[in-house]
Amino acid sequence: MPDDEFIKRQFQAAMGETLNIENPQTFNEKLQWLKVYDRKDLYTTLVDKYRVKQYVADKIGDEYIIPTYGVWDKFEEIDFNVLPDQFVLKCTHDSGGIIICTDKKSLDKKKARKKIERCLQRNYYLSYREWPYKDVEPRIIAEKYIAKDGTDIPDYKLMCFDGEVKCSFVGSERHGMEGLKVTFYDLDWNEMPFERHYPKSTYPLPRPEKYEEMIRLAEILSKNIPFVRVDFYEVDGKIYFGEMTFFPGSGLEEFTPKKWDYVLGSWINLANTDYLKGE
Repeated sequence: MPDDEFIKRQFQAAMGETLNIENPQTFNEKLQWLKVYDRKDLYTTLVDKYRVKQYVADKIGDEYIIPTYGVWDKFEEIDFNVLPDQFVLKCTHDSGGIIICTDKKSLDKKKARKKIERCLQRNYYLSYREWPYKDVEPRIIAEKYIAKDGTDIPDYKLMCFDGEVKCSFVGSERHGMEGLKVTFYDLDWNEMPFERHYPKSTYPLPRPEKYEEMIRLAEILSKNIPFVRVDFYEVDGKIYFGEMTFFPGSGLEEFTPKKWDYVLGSWINLANTDYLKGE
């Protein structure tokens, strides 16, 4: 099935609305348009969790990069003897499928293998027509464990539009009784009056110590890109790059109130894409 037809059907099923891909207005609609028409080879590098590290290091400095211990094609290739006692395993093309090891002696390798091998089979291009993932080589990487005392560290997700951060959100309480909370903040760290698919946190989340620096770095990394989300962690006052995401929720997550779908949509200028500029 052609990508545009697949996307229209998926949007209708997920959102209960007809996708206006010819004249998109909302944030979710414009993400679908970008899937089909905004395709640059660079995007494949930016969504590859291994290859993006060198790109980011070249742009903003390697001090922001989480150290990598190794990269492998298959789980059985991992030499756990050379890994430190604490580390994180993830796949280069995946989202959310993370193995956190805080004590190598107690790691359930059988369970870890099952999860990683399941993640290796995921394909976000086939599932959602997210074109940047089409040619990402599925591999496994081990990274330094940067959290402390086994606690979750918040990730700060900055929403960038043509190289300008307009707002950000925090994913918190992932392992709480009620599940993930998503809370949006403006550039002054005021809570914004809407939700996107997930409920917001019921308590204020602290402003990251180096929020302004995160904004500066995100704007460097997102220059000349119609929309991309740039994620960072902050640990002991130090910033670490997380990932870059072109289609949060694959553009299939509702806003409450609905008007904010239009507000964020107005921040995406499709006229700046190579497709509409004829390049």
